[in-house]
Amino acid sequence: MPKIDGNELRPGYVIEHKGRVWRVMKTEHVKPGKGGAFMQAELRDLFDGSKTNERFRASESLERVRLEQRPYQFLYQDGEHYAFMDTETFEQITVDGELIGEPARFLTEGMQVEIEFYEETPLGVTLPETVTLDIEHADPVVKGQTASSSYKPAVLENGVRIMVPPHVESGQRVVVKTEDGSYVEKVNA
Repeated sequence: MPKIDGNELRPGYVIEHKGRVWRVMKTEHVKPGKGGAFMQAELRDLFDGSKTNERFRASESLERVRLEQRPYQFLYQDGEHYAFMDTETFEQITVDGELIGEPARFLTEGMQVEIEFYEETPLGVTLPETVTLDIEHADPVVKGQTASSSYKPAVLENGVRIMVPPHVESGQRVVVKTEDGSYVEKVNA
């Protein structure tokens, strides 16, 4: 594993520290009036989700862990578990829904995702940035609503409720961000 100095720590890095694997969530360079500068870092354990704050001096050497991303295809959901197939070896794995989080509601059969691994243990699932879905039902526009800043509720084909602009109607296709379920644009057929 590559070594980095304590002052090179950045959010998103994965490090091995005190025998555990951590993702760096936040960093702040601190230069106190007395003593040497240090990097204050918020770390989250990749396996149990616990968080801690640590101080690292520039002279400290840390082990940066490389995670492996592999392409997978979503197959099906079984309760809180999701089945995926490796697109190269055709091996199947099952991942707990907690690793996917809120974006799991946008998984569709056959969708290509990326699964992040640490020594063959899946740590996270990344969906495409956006998905295109049909509007199953959209509420009618309320008279007097201004088009610029108002949104109305709509239900997507997968049952997810989102907010859409007044001009979007039932039966139309829209692009939605998988991260937070926000409306991006209407697809013109």
